Amino acid sequence: MTSELEEDALQRVVRRLDPGGTLRRAWPLAGGVSAEVTALEVEGSDGRTTTLVVRRYGNADRGRNPHIARDEFRLLQIARSHGLAAPTPYAFDESGELFPTPSLVIEFVEGETEFAPPDLAGYLALAAAQLAKIHRVNDRPELSFLPRRDRGFGERPADLDASLNEARIRDALESAWPLSGVNPSVLLHGDYWPGNILWKDGELAAVVDWEDAGVGDPLADLANARLEMLWAFGIDAMYEFTDQYRSRTTVNMTNLPYWDLWAALRPCSTISGWGLDAATEQRMRERHQLFVSRALDELPGG
Repeated sequence: MTSELEEDALQRVVRRLDPGGTLRRAWPLAGGVSAEVTALEVEGSDGRTTTLVVRRYGNADRGRNPHIARDEFRLLQIARSHGLAAPTPYAFDESGELFPTPSLVIEFVEGETEFAPPDLAGYLALAAAQLAKIHRVNDRPELSFLPRRDRGFGERPADLDASLNEARIRDALESAWPLSGVNPSVLLHGDYWPGNILWKDGELAAVVDWEDAGVGDPLADLANARLEMLWAFGIDAMYEFTDQYRSRTTVNMTNLPYWDLWAALRPCSTISGWGLDAATEQRMRERHQLFVSRALDELPGG
């Protein structure tokens, strides 16, 4: 704990959930650039010890969605009701009474991210199966609070990232947009990558960090995940992940090359600010170029 004020706030979090509960200890967790994440070890009024996680949202998240704590709480409830591997949500606060910024309390899931899995084939199969399961949650009124995540790709900036072929990517997308809607709109995680998947004893324990979730064409989610699998494990792993996903869904893959290009825009003009070491950034740039080249080749008439 960093201060008596923070300790008091965390204790009040515990007592909101269990008036007879006691905070035993707290420690920081990695939570991304824009969020402060703290684990709490709590002794409940029944004498049992549990671990919770408090997520406090930063300026970037709040600027995008002032009700992000409420919405992520609702989404995790929905995800759990559909049997998805998401943490159980316990409470949220937007009042400012506990912390100056909105906060969310969720279950602590035991598990670790894997970037060198001993069984890569098994890893890819389970990760693809979970993404397919997420995409079986069709867009419905209960998801109406979520944004569309597949609408467009922003205005063409004045300065294009030549190092990542941004001009070619945008030319191809602008010539075809808007894409025909060949797939029904579904729940999208929004940031499905190895850093948001927890594993324990070779099994997928949880998918975390749902703050970028939305609804839209499942290929938008798949394309992002494909690029992330390529970056993490290489081209063969990307294709294996895609095949595993395809075998578990009825998603029409016709427009996948366009969605790959859509996903490839994300690192343009931003990758240098991701805090990567030089060797990792260079490898990711090379794999991004391969990703874009293959997508362009697979376009109609490519």
